Amino acid sequence: MPSEIISTDHIENQSVNKNNSGKEYVLSDAQRERYRELSKESRLSKLAAKQGLLKPLHNMNTPKLNPEELMPQLPRTKLSALSLFSGGGGLDLGFDRAGFEHVASYEIIPICENTLRENREDWKVYAGVNNGDVRNVRWDNLTGTVDVVHGGPPCQPFSIAGEQKGIDDDRNMWGEFSRAVNSIKPKVFVAENVPGLMSPKFEGFVNTQIIDQLSDYQIVKFQLHAADFGVPQIRRRIFFVGFKNSEEFNRFSLPRPTHSKEHFKSDRNSSVGAYSLFENELPKVSGVREALGLPEIGYDDLAPTIRSAFTGKRNTTSVLNSSAGQVAWAKMEVWPNGVQASREGASAFPAKNGHFRMSIQDVALLQGFPQSWKFGGAVYQVLGQIGNSVVPPMAYQVAVNVMKAIST
Repeated sequence: MPSEIISTDHIENQSVNKNNSGKEYVLSDAQRERYRELSKESRLSKLAAKQGLLKPLHNMNTPKLNPEELMPQLPRTKLSALSLFSGGGGLDLGFDRAGFEHVASYEIIPICENTLRENREDWKVYAGVNNGDVRNVRWDNLTGTVDVVHGGPPCQPFSIAGEQKGIDDDRNMWGEFSRAVNSIKPKVFVAENVPGLMSPKFEGFVNTQIIDQLSDYQIVKFQLHAADFGVPQIRRRIFFVGFKNSEEFNRFSLPRPTHSKEHFKSDRNSSVGAYSLFENELPKVSGVREALGLPEIGYDDLAPTIRSAFTGKRNTTSVLNSSAGQVAWAKMEVWPNGVQASREGASAFPAKNGHFRMSIQDVALLQGFPQSWKFGGAVYQVLGQIGNSVVPPMAYQVAVNVMKAIST
């Protein structure tokens, strides 16, 4: 294994015989013993931090980025939106701030109910295997009553970080998304997924399981990048937007970037088209350190893609996705492992290398969630919700353009 991956915080959250993608690797007896030593050292450090015995290396940070400013609350309309596979509420929040009335949220992971209810106590939320499993829902009672159905069917069957089993993966829920849309018959549907879905390997799946199954809709598909909308993270996602009405379809326009990322060399690819000519006129997206309100060190950059899963036998509290990501975080002197439940806890538990340790509030901010949005659950559950969520300012821009198309 690369030496930079062996660190007390990273080891404590992983099985010693599997890597981040779940594939097995072989450890020598010496490596295994080193892991045990590091794990013991980490437990002792955590205990000392809880007892206030460690000297903080960093003051608690005050973020400079406010994601609410990236998605100003628009006036409430009578147009309604139903959420499927709601997770931590990224799409829900984006559509809410765009002015849509919330119909209901469906999510099979129980802890997500706590998150959604904590933030919007008046929302209808159906969660857990008994209430939130869309496979068991009959949608007939909603036929013709909902304007937009949105959701992000589980991305694991198509992610390059997984085995890419596609239609043969039990987690593939595109059929259920199509069933809901075809039964409810909304004016518009919005679906989100990982870029891997658009690889040549899944061209047949997209055509037969998405386009053909939703043949009553005129569909546009496009890719967006989080940094183009003010969120300091390298994160691309694919959107499918379908309209029942041809005129509304023709009125829909792709979201244009609100921010420029050209000053960061790490990722210059445009998200939705040839908008680079406009980038000099746009405000620059913040880097990680600037967004989190950290002191200048002469270097800043976009965050590597934050881990998107509830993975790890030991309930990982790392946001690290790859060895390359570890290097990128290190250059910014930010520690991506052992994320803490609060900024107070992060400040009290200095990383061994002296880098800034993040809290779940910091990770949520780098995903585009405002500090007002609260998450339920243990740290690993919160990180799973954050990493699986659609970036809210990105969802907001899609929602705004959908609103313009169907309310004109």
